[in-house]
Amino acid sequence: MRGPTPARPSWQFAPFAETRPGLASRQTPVPVASSCRGAGGHDGRRPALTTIRAAVLNRSPVAAPYAETRPLAIETLELEAPGRGEVLVRVKAAGLCHSDLSVVNGARPRPVPMALGHEAAGVVEALGDGVDDLAVGDHVVMVFVPSCGHCVPCAEGRPALCEPGAAANGAGTLLGGAIRLKHRGQPVHHHIGVSAFAEAAVVSRNSLVKIDRDLPFAHAALFGCAVLTGVGAVVNTAAIRAGQSVAVIGLGGVGLAALLGAKASGAARLVAVDPIPEKRALALELGASDAIDPREDGAEAKVKALTGGGVDAAVELAGSVPALDFAYRITRRGGLTVTGGLAAPTERLALAPVTLVAEERTLKGSYIGSCIPSRDIPRYVALFKAGLLPVDRLLTSTGGLDDINAALDALAEGRTVRHVIEM
Repeated sequence: MRGPTPARPSWQFAPFAETRPGLASRQTPVPVASSCRGAGGHDGRRPALTTIRAAVLNRSPVAAPYAETRPLAIETLELEAPGRGEVLVRVKAAGLCHSDLSVVNGARPRPVPMALGHEAAGVVEALGDGVDDLAVGDHVVMVFVPSCGHCVPCAEGRPALCEPGAAANGAGTLLGGAIRLKHRGQPVHHHIGVSAFAEAAVVSRNSLVKIDRDLPFAHAALFGCAVLTGVGAVVNTAAIRAGQSVAVIGLGGVGLAALLGAKASGAARLVAVDPIPEKRALALELGASDAIDPREDGAEAKVKALTGGGVDAAVELAGSVPALDFAYRITRRGGLTVTGGLAAPTERLALAPVTLVAEERTLKGSYIGSCIPSRDIPRYVALFKAGLLPVDRLLTSTGGLDDINAALDALAEGRTVRHVIEM
């Protein structure tokens, strides 16, 4: 997919700084009714239920090793046709992410039973009423915040913070409150509006971004979470400028995507931080200037020595308080610390407020890379095709749906960056 690195295009940095006004005029209304049209020429009435295989979490928390405890059961579910403002997607590839793992181990409580999976790509198979900007056969990336387009954050151009979308995700429903999945007639909850560890999914139109047909599905899936979250944390939330020093703490799929984003943004010094040697080695291959084990004595002092007193921006994507504390400590006076790793809700950070005041430090959250998916995914795909954002290097392995519990173990143990389930 990647060819020779071309000359750096003049638009590489400028688009990262663009903003866009509220999205209300571009959003599909929240679904309120039901009918669909598909490849078979439906007449507008609801067709019969579709049956699919899906990975379902029936209990939580579940402890590792997951190959033995088997938290995800592969079940045959009934999938209703898409309602108004919804789309049926044939899932082709779905990435395994720590956000999935956090539901399994109970760090992120969700209602069960729930069909998991949120980072995916596929093909449009049927359209609900009111969806007129997609066509059957379109290739799409699935996004896990289905923005309504009308709440205050959406109107301000911050769809990642959509209030109805967040409420629906917490309740395990689609944006309009519907549940389209059933097992023997009983509802099965949607995982953050997607439920992609399945042969097909019904999602809100606003959970989809159309992509080029020449993008392999296993690569395309990564743009739905790892790339959107990691690159966005650097280019949207941190707004890294050429010449700045950046540290990325936590080198999973999201963290390594952030590292790629920092490199594409022209970071002069790029420090990669992770306790796992193989991930540090990969970070160096991907362009990091330095790789640090945070457990080593003097790790903080080493970063400060390398960067003349601390980095301009530290981006924490490990999802733990110790990682965030380390990120804050290696940030220079007047610098920025970004956290996008989603630590458990019960964890707390001890922070001396005087450092925020006397050193004019900034601590900032980043959810899904502060993204506007319809703007950012095409932009990141363009950088990928230009050889400037080699996200294919994040793909560690692929496998089938039946092997998903063993793949959870590899993720939990840090043996994989991104494992993709191919349908």
